Amino acid sequence: MKTDIILSGVGGQGILSIAAAIGEAALKEGLYMKQAEVHGMSQRGGDVQSNLRLSDRPIASDLIPLGHADLIISLEPMESLRYLPYLNKEGWLVTNSQPFINIPNYPDLEKVKAELDKLPHKVVLDVEAIAKEAGSMRAANIVMLGAATPFLGIEYEKIEDGVRSIFARKGEEIVAMNLKALKAGYELAQKHNQ
Repeated sequence: MKTDIILSGVGGQGILSIAAAIGEAALKEGLYMKQAEVHGMSQRGGDVQSNLRLSDRPIASDLIPLGHADLIISLEPMESLRYLPYLNKEGWLVTNSQPFINIPNYPDLEKVKAELDKLPHKVVLDVEAIAKEAGSMRAANIVMLGAATPFLGIEYEKIEDGVRSIFARKGEEIVAMNLKALKAGYELAQKHNQ
């Protein structure tokens, strides 16, 4: 088993929380894991990207070569396009449909959507709307994690445990809200993928 994942988005969207939850689940699954993170500006609004490599065998490098990513998880549609050269031909893109417009020259959203539409393997969801329905827009990143779970090669229950683990210190109410968001994303991805 080997899964190479690129996570991308904008600072403050919760990319690193997704990576932490997957990492917790991978360790409980007995997998090897390597991670490398790139933070754009150290404040909210800068580019954030993480390489996350999971395997049942030791991993030599924490960086994913061009054309080798099995999965791109992105909370921002333009940021997802930035990393497409890393995606392998059979790889999946799981991305948010709604932009985080933080630059004056953000590309036309219709052009971004047209590029996404060209991909054969994709799940594109309005994660903020789904998170709001699940109880909090702040859980949009966990909705995205739920939508990506079918492509991780890790049991859903282990991902649930990872979410519990990273949010436990914030209290049971926050854990429950995030588990609801995880399930909402997971169920939508399952429908989207049939």
